[in-house]
Amino acid sequence: MNTLNGVPQQIASYLLEIEAVALRPHQPFTWTSGIQSPIYCDNRLTMSHPQVRDFIAESFAAIIREQFPDTDVIAGTATAGIPHAAWVAQKLNLPMAYIRDKAKGHGKENLIEGQIKPGQKAIVIEDLISTGGSSIKAAKAVEEAGAQVQSVLAIFSYQLDKAEKAFEEAGVPLQSLSNYTALTEVALEKGVIQKEDLELLQSFRANPAAYGQKQ
Repeated sequence: MNTLNGVPQQIASYLLEIEAVALRPHQPFTWTSGIQSPIYCDNRLTMSHPQVRDFIAESFAAIIREQFPDTDVIAGTATAGIPHAAWVAQKLNLPMAYIRDKAKGHGKENLIEGQIKPGQKAIVIEDLISTGGSSIKAAKAVEEAGAQVQSVLAIFSYQLDKAEKAFEEAGVPLQSLSNYTALTEVALEKGVIQKEDLELLQSFRANPAAYGQKQ
C-alpha cells in the first residue's frame, strides 16, 4: 500500500509553514491535561488555507477509497473534525454527520447530529490525537448508534504510547496522516530545531511525565 507515500512529511511541512505547529524544546507548553509538552498543535488553522485543507481532505479520501471503499458515512468529531469531515464527505459523495462532545441539553438531546443508521460502516474524522480519550468516546457513540467504525482517521498524532494503548484496548483502529516523528524530521531539515534538540523532543514522546520533570 502506498497511499501515504510522502504524505506525513508534506503535512508536517504545511503545519510548520502555516504555524499550526509550534516547537519549544526548552520552553514547554502546558496542555489542558497539565502535561508539559515541547509541541503545540492547532490544526484549526488549516481551515484558513485552501491548499492545505484540500491536501488533507484528498489524503483522507485516498485512504478511504483504497482501504474502506464500502464506507457509508463520514462522521466528524466536534469541533475541529467537523469541517474536515464535510470536505471528505463532499469528495466521496457520502453522507456526513458529527459527534458532539456531550449530548445537547435541550430538544432531542442529540449526541450525534445528522444521520448515522444502524448497520452503516463509518469513518470518524479527527483533527488531533493526544491521549485518544475524546476520539475513542466519539467512536463509541457511533457504535452505540448501531454503526460499525471502520477507523478513526486523524490529521496528526503525537504518537504517545498512552493513546496507542487506549485505541488498542478499545478495539478502535486508528490512522493518522502525519505524526510527531515526521514533524521532528521535517523541522530538523527546515532548521526549525537543531540536532541537539532531537533527543529532548524524542524523550517527550517516550515519557511525557519524565519530560516535564526535566524542565
